[in-house]
Amino acid sequence: MTYGYIRVSSTDQNEARQLAALRDRGIPRGKIYTDRQSGKDFQRPQYQRLLKRLRPGDLLCVLSIDRLGRNYGEILEQWRTLTKEMLVDVCVFDMPLLDTRSGKDLMGTFIADLTLQILSFVAQKERENIHQRQAEGIAEAKKRGVRFGRPYLPTPENFSIVVSQWESGLISFEDALETTGLSYGTFYRRLRAHRDDVQTT
Repeated sequence: MTYGYIRVSSTDQNEARQLAALRDRGIPRGKIYTDRQSGKDFQRPQYQRLLKRLRPGDLLCVLSIDRLGRNYGEILEQWRTLTKEMLVDVCVFDMPLLDTRSGKDLMGTFIADLTLQILSFVAQKERENIHQRQAEGIAEAKKRGVRFGRPYLPTPENFSIVVSQWESGLISFEDALETTGLSYGTFYRRLRAHRDDVQTT
C-alpha cells in the first residue's frame, strides 16, 4: 500500500503543491495524511495516525525531507524506525537518492543514509538560522524604538468608578468591559494594579 504525507507549518500555508505531487504519483486522496503544524517533532496527530496504518512493505511518500520534519536527530531516528523496524519503504520525491526501494545493497544503503544525514542537518540548520535572523531583526527593531505586541491602552479615567459599580453588583462584568473598552485580561491586570494602589494609600 502506498501512502503520502503532507506537512505545512501553519493553517495559512497552502499544501496544494505537495498534494499535486502526491496525486501525480497516483496516490489517492484517502491515503494522504496532512498536518498543519511545526516540524520540530513528530508528535503530530495525522502523522501518528499514519504510523498506525503502515505495514511492512508499504511505501511512504513525501515531497521533500523537510516536510517529514526539521529536527536533525529526530528525522534520522524516524527514518531508522520506518525502514529498519517497521520495514516500510520511504520515497522523497525531490531527492531520488532517498528512495529505499532502489539500492538496497550495502552501497545503496550507505549512500541513502549519508544523503539523509546531510539533508537533515541542512534542514535543521536552516530552521536555526531563521530563528536567529528573527531574533536579530527583533533586537534591531527594539533598538530603533519599535514596539511589539498590542499598543498600550491607558487606564480609563472612570476605571475606579466602574470597578465600584461592578463590585457592588450595579453593573455586570460585560458592562464593565464595554464601559472601559478593555479586554478581559487587561481589565484584570488593571484591577490588580488598582487594588494595590488602594492598599498602599
